[in-house]
Amino acid sequence: MRQDICTIPISEIFEVNDGCPICRMREVVEKRIVEYIMGAAMMEPDIRIETNRLGFCERHFDQMLNTRGRLQLALILESHIDEVNRKIFEKKLFNSNSAKGQKAKKLNESCFVCEKIDWGFSRMIETVFRSYETDRDFRDMFNSQPMFCLKHYEMLMNSPHRKMLKKYGSEFENNLTTITGNYTKALHDDVKKYCSMYDYRSNTENKDWGTSRDSVERTIAFLVGRKFSD
Repeated sequence: MRQDICTIPISEIFEVNDGCPICRMREVVEKRIVEYIMGAAMMEPDIRIETNRLGFCERHFDQMLNTRGRLQLALILESHIDEVNRKIFEKKLFNSNSAKGQKAKKLNESCFVCEKIDWGFSRMIETVFRSYETDRDFRDMFNSQPMFCLKHYEMLMNSPHRKMLKKYGSEFENNLTTITGNYTKALHDDVKKYCSMYDYRSNTENKDWGTSRDSVERTIAFLVGRKFSD
């Protein structure tokens, strides 16, 4: 797979101030890989070998079903299910029922798209740290983000790539923690407001929900790292 399919300019992600930039980054990579595998890549022999071997998880099967026509997916499935039959269920010497079960377990735990996302995403995270250390404009974009989800806050704080921050390590940690902490306080206020609007004392014709109407969805998105609904 070409490397540019999995990677994109980091600045394009951080120029947008809407939600968690790391979530956006991963979603863009994911979308590109799904579109790639459902396009001309499905006929590339080396790609088909990998998709036959790894298969796909439920999430990415669902995305592939909704990307474009079913023919592309059917062609992938034709060779993949054939490999499943040959490697797991075909009668072979030493291929016991126990061995078949282990092979099925291994396949169920693998996904071509997930593997490529992890590969591209890890390199982009490395670029985030490198850019923060060397690029003032990027630091400004990073520090002006409205939020980082809890999942990616933890990931950035514990990333092995933090060692790249020789000069700006403390600044990075402080700003990331401040941005995330301030967002959690605002979320709590909004969820509290949302709950209070169901109190009988708030049941007036012109009651003001403020920014609390979507606070449940935003809180879940913050906690799990994915938008709960649009």
